[in-house]
Amino acid sequence: MANLLPDYDVIVVGAGHAGCEAACAAAHLGSHTLLITLDMNKIAQMSCNPAIGGIAKGQIVREIDALGGMSGIVTDQSSIQFRMLNLSKGPAMWSPRAQCDRMQFSSNWRHILEHTEGLDMWQDDVTELLIEGQQVKGVKTSFGAVFRAKRVILTNGTFLNGLMHIGRVSFPGGRISEPASYGITAQLKNLGFETGRMKTGTPVRIDGRSIDFSKLTVQDGENDFHRFSFIHFDYTNNLVHRPCYMAYTNERVHAVLREGFEDSPLFNGTIQSIGPRYCPSIETKLHTFAERTSHHLFLEPEGEHTTEYYLNGFSSSLPWEVQLKGLRCIEGFENVRIYRPGYAIEYDYFPPTQLYHTLETKQIKGLYFAGQINGTTGYEEAAAQGLMAGINAHLSVRDEEEFILGRDEAYIGVLIDDLVTKGVDEPYRMFTSRAEYRILLRQDDADMRLTPIGFKIGLVNRNRHNIYLDKLKLRDSLIDFIRNCSVKAEVVNPLLVSLQLTPLRQGMKLIEVLNRPLVTLQQLRDLLPVLNGFIEENKIRLEILEAAEICIKYSGYIERERVLADKLSRLENLVIAGKFNYEELTNLSIEARQKLSKIQPRTIGQASRISGVSPADINVLLILMGR
Repeated sequence: MANLLPDYDVIVVGAGHAGCEAACAAAHLGSHTLLITLDMNKIAQMSCNPAIGGIAKGQIVREIDALGGMSGIVTDQSSIQFRMLNLSKGPAMWSPRAQCDRMQFSSNWRHILEHTEGLDMWQDDVTELLIEGQQVKGVKTSFGAVFRAKRVILTNGTFLNGLMHIGRVSFPGGRISEPASYGITAQLKNLGFETGRMKTGTPVRIDGRSIDFSKLTVQDGENDFHRFSFIHFDYTNNLVHRPCYMAYTNERVHAVLREGFEDSPLFNGTIQSIGPRYCPSIETKLHTFAERTSHHLFLEPEGEHTTEYYLNGFSSSLPWEVQLKGLRCIEGFENVRIYRPGYAIEYDYFPPTQLYHTLETKQIKGLYFAGQINGTTGYEEAAAQGLMAGINAHLSVRDEEEFILGRDEAYIGVLIDDLVTKGVDEPYRMFTSRAEYRILLRQDDADMRLTPIGFKIGLVNRNRHNIYLDKLKLRDSLIDFIRNCSVKAEVVNPLLVSLQLTPLRQGMKLIEVLNRPLVTLQQLRDLLPVLNGFIEENKIRLEILEAAEICIKYSGYIERERVLADKLSRLENLVIAGKFNYEELTNLSIEARQKLSKIQPRTIGQASRISGVSPADINVLLILMGR
């Protein structure tokens, strides 16, 4: 019988956050793409916290949006609360975060996928990769269907040999009530891939009707112009506000939970895999921080209309009875009812040093990994990898130049370089501290950094690019106006005195006044009709006012960091891929030879970031290159 199924350019396995971005990117760029998922009703499922963004993660989502990805748009469409974190710090640390309606988020993603030209979907379990020689040729599913493709992207999340734990009860699954996936790990291991196990977890889900909210601290969102996507200007349309709440554990809670430690798979030897350091279970917190008498918790709504709440900070694999008994010792939770207990889940991952920066595997040509399969944690990190894998898979099909972002260009570049250069020894989470150039990688200018690049590769459409050009023009015109506008001392001195700043003795340029501490552009706008008139006449949005003010106030820091990045970029431009047999370079340390042989760095810059490769080893390589 003739094959009834079409051939594809790109197949994406898994429709989590990585898979959705990968499939959309490949299809939008023009590749005939197939997305295969176990359950089409759980696309982009927010299986843990129904929130997007946070410290450094919010920057990543804005970068995805700036490049033409969809996560920012879906988040804005699904948001029930928005906050800009770290506003008390400098703009390099500002991080957007949105609480989302979990069901709406999934529905919005599905709508986008179903209306993306060139993208097909198939509900099934991929059990085998089709490999010919060292080249991937497609996939085979549990239904016996065979799909052939030039490139395959695996975004399997926590489903590969997934095993869940609640106390001493263990059962297979990729998420609660969803089956695990088998076959792929064993096949890749037989092909020479290194594999490992990691652990993550999720908290209990609470019935909000059983909570005494009067005993909790309300945490409202913000109602201003901030959003994730750079293309949304209607800041009030369909905006839903639902508050979050803060609660606290106490010594009674801790005593109850400790009673269950002997039944915890984390302590009785059942779980041997590595868990996330920066999102520990409540039992891990009690063990690691034994001196603490209280831990804060965040009670966060799962949707606009549902009574289901997520208890952030209470991730647990303790027996369900212990979890429930402990919860009822929390103030406000005395009569709590739960929908389901928290659980831990173990799953397979593949150390990402087995990948190129394109996220293509080194062992099998045309095979890409993205998301938790690479040892990362978080929707945002997964979505970023999926976007990059989808772009590079498409470019590879067309024999076009690969797409790699530098560490000075994007947090996405930092993320991928960290993964493929340093590997992971625990679930990887992005932090601002991982980036050397935080001032260059602010959330407010992600579009200025990346939209021209996205337009060049074809993922940013003409409309998005025109929005970027309009913003750039308005921002720069406002900066020029402020730079050239003069103000009189008697006009601005009342403001300066009110801020306890030294008053002016004579008039000066407006930019010099704005550069003073505590002085804001909004204050000057309220004070100076000429400035407000320019803003109103040109219809300059609040988002652009903020961008212009940051450029002015932090111009010295930005320029200094750019100079430093440019100086160090020479190492990133010295390509060494394929130029050395490191085992033969006896002038290198033994550890350096082993690490360089394993990772095969693309550039001298990447080699310098490999653990165990010393500055002396880098000097040897530079000498051998005639540098």
